[in-house]
Amino acid sequence: MEILTRNPRDGVYAATEDYVHAIEVRGAERMLFVAGTMGLDGGGNPGRTLEEQLGLIWSNIRAILAAADMTVDNIVRLTSYLRSPDYAEANAKARTDALGGRPVPTTAIVVQTLQESWLVELEVIAAG
Repeated sequence: MEILTRNPRDGVYAATEDYVHAIEVRGAERMLFVAGTMGLDGGGNPGRTLEEQLGLIWSNIRAILAAADMTVDNIVRLTSYLRSPDYAEANAKARTDALGGRPVPTTAIVVQTLQESWLVELEVIAAG
């Protein structure tokens, strides 16, 4: 599988260090669409803080990917649903750390989550 970053410099605003406009995937045999994943522990309880929930989210995503014989290196798209715009910086840092600095196309949306205690939800697409 080949992953190519597509960041045109003309006709569109500049991408940032942790963001790319697009990724082209060539030769992928499998696609994995991961449902919105929350910062819940094994018992279904949300982490008490934003940082704890972000840690649980990425742990949960790793477990889901592993079930498909994939890792975070297979992530090619990510959407973040944030309960508050104040969570954007911590979310971006957690994403950057989890992906080892590898930028992927990402969108962050501020929403009202189904449970008030769910602060962030992440949805990913992986290819392998």
